[in-house]
Amino acid sequence: MKFCVDTDKNNSWYIGTKDYNSKMINKIETIMFQGNGYVGMRGVTEEPQLNEKRDMFVSGTFDAFPSEVTELPNLPDLLNMVFQVDGETLNLKDGQVKGYHKYLNMKNGELTREFTWIINHKQINFKFTRFVSMDNYHLLASKVTISADKDINLKIKSGIDGQQSNSGTQHLMEGSKRFYEGKFIQLTEKSQQSKIEFVFNSMHKLFVNEVLLNDKPYIKMGRRQIFENYDVDLAAGQIFQIVKYSNIFTSIDTDVKDDDLAEASVNCLKKSSWANYHELLQKSTRAWEKNIWKKNLVEIQSDDITPQVAINFARYQLAANTPHSPNMNIGAKGLTGEGYKGHTFWDTEIFMLPYFIFTMPKIARNLLEYRYLGLEGAHKKAIRNGYRGAEFPWEAANPSDGETAPLWGSADIVTGEPMKVWSGFIEQHITGDVVYAVMEYLNATNDRDFAKKMGYEIILDAARFWVSRLEYDQDHERYEITNVIGPDEYKEHADNNAYTNYLAHWCIQKAIQVVNILEEDHPDLYVTLDKKLDLAESYNDWISHVNKIYLPQPNEKGVIPQDDKYLAKRKIDVTKYQINDQISEIFKDYNLDQVNDLQVTKQADVMLLINLFDDYFDKDVKLANWNYYEPKTTHESSLSMPPHSMIANELGLDDQAYKFYRWTCETDMGVHVGKSVQGMHLASCGGIWSMTVQGFGGVRISNGKLRIDPHLPKAWSSLKYQICWHGSIVKVSITHDEMEVEVVGDGIEFINNGQEYQVPDNSKIEVDDFVPEKVKG
Repeated sequence: MKFCVDTDKNNSWYIGTKDYNSKMINKIETIMFQGNGYVGMRGVTEEPQLNEKRDMFVSGTFDAFPSEVTELPNLPDLLNMVFQVDGETLNLKDGQVKGYHKYLNMKNGELTREFTWIINHKQINFKFTRFVSMDNYHLLASKVTISADKDINLKIKSGIDGQQSNSGTQHLMEGSKRFYEGKFIQLTEKSQQSKIEFVFNSMHKLFVNEVLLNDKPYIKMGRRQIFENYDVDLAAGQIFQIVKYSNIFTSIDTDVKDDDLAEASVNCLKKSSWANYHELLQKSTRAWEKNIWKKNLVEIQSDDITPQVAINFARYQLAANTPHSPNMNIGAKGLTGEGYKGHTFWDTEIFMLPYFIFTMPKIARNLLEYRYLGLEGAHKKAIRNGYRGAEFPWEAANPSDGETAPLWGSADIVTGEPMKVWSGFIEQHITGDVVYAVMEYLNATNDRDFAKKMGYEIILDAARFWVSRLEYDQDHERYEITNVIGPDEYKEHADNNAYTNYLAHWCIQKAIQVVNILEEDHPDLYVTLDKKLDLAESYNDWISHVNKIYLPQPNEKGVIPQDDKYLAKRKIDVTKYQINDQISEIFKDYNLDQVNDLQVTKQADVMLLINLFDDYFDKDVKLANWNYYEPKTTHESSLSMPPHSMIANELGLDDQAYKFYRWTCETDMGVHVGKSVQGMHLASCGGIWSMTVQGFGGVRISNGKLRIDPHLPKAWSSLKYQICWHGSIVKVSITHDEMEVEVVGDGIEFINNGQEYQVPDNSKIEVDDFVPEKVKG
């Protein structure tokens, strides 16, 4: 694998660079992101630079601006520090830089940058370290260490800079600026539309040779700014340190009970500042270990360290971007940049949730509860579009908002006119994706409490939408779904997209099963939900419609039509568009209307259907569709590679499976700049885990049962991982010819190569006749 950062063969938690490259600033900012799920900030430098994206966000703090859709506001900069050495402002484009090294410790989220700056015949050594606390979600801490070979004068400006924006849009209105007790500075602001209050606090401690200085700062306040200024004379060889403690609180935080948010937040920072930087980092490190790493072991043995680095990177980013409240969800780019405005897509349910379901089910439940809380918004969207039930938004922000997708996108290369974004109107498979995720969670966890409180209602309400969405074709005497966008977003206004139709049919089947469960086992809950959802009438509709829904079948060659017209469209060679840099190369030659008339697919569509509904299709059909659709797929979307890798792995196409695995690992960490400058592709992070554990590790849910059918890449000698299944921890160790399954907790059953195995409580077994399917070339 080719990464834009260095790796260390002895430390798979390290990513770094010893090359200061101004062209890669935004890329490095993205992948060296730091966060804890509440707050996130890009890996920018402390001293401001040109062309940087100085973004910091707090999860769930959405705000709208007139004529624009809601988005996470870019918050005041708490990181900034400006250094002057004998009147020269620190800027790495000036003077000479030696020994540059910037690296992220993914085990605890600490970011370090060090170098020697040579200017005016003086060598000044700088070391910057910082972290976002996983122990105290509101806290950020940073430390700068400086020494020089000659006497120098240091001037330092550090504070809170509220002059940030979302690409020019300013969401926050300035409140008060205060200076407490000669130590703490504070800026308060409020979002313009959502009226969320924000409080930002900082304080500094200065040391020379570890002796605390009592220098009083000069405070300067400007518009949306409050800074502390220090002036320090430093003798040659002396070591200067400045430690900056900062925190953030908002009026929607659920862990703050004090009515005076400004006062309460300062008191919290006072308590934090009693500890030194190292002590706070240790607490955060322990929280990472306890809450994250102990719950999702993945160990890859290979001569190449990069696969282990990639899976560590993926899990780090998912942990750093996942909110802790069910009122919030993971944006497609999390908190790592302005891309997609912080909105949640189907990326969470299909590409990220498997990781949480199998490793941290409590977080998975939170993410699904967000969809339950979003039923209000889903009802709004359904009613607006003339349907019943819950039509989940393509882009979601606050749960009750409903659809938040923008109406217009980029310009058409032929007409020059802005193109309408149809996804918010007709990319409706998201409603089925949510139900799919609910069922995967229930199968893996057996969480009956969630089912009764939320899960059943989500399934039933979604089915009400689907049955209202069906259209009866009198000529064929069947129900169809026309005018949609499937996963392949190159095909707008498609009729009978196979993925959408199968998912709708499956959702209605699940709703019928749920009604039967309620009537038999939970009659009181049935009565409650009947009042809310009119179950008696809905059930009759489902029964009368479900067997008449048109499900596109494989043709004589075994190919499932992606939609009614796809197989009749003109074919072209898409090889030159299959370059893994996430840039829409095809739109340099065609506009969207033209692409719509070609047999060209953006991402896994029929292949995703086959991957999710693994039991529906035999291997001959899977191979036929692979051979037909993969050569026609540009893989422009980062969502395309994981399902392709997993299907190729199942089919024994080892080289293809590993190619798509490698591409996914390179989506953000690769050498190309691509779209990563606007933020991470968090679905790719989920995909890396899924390809590793569900693909190569063989973990699947088959008809509600756990299946483990591994097939390791040739380049790996072994794989170890652990998952949660029905409340027990399952540890799996695999080589190319052996498999061991250990259970911590209650015993489990699993299927391997069609045979069922039982593992008793707190014990382990070896699968003696484990023979992975041989690679077919």
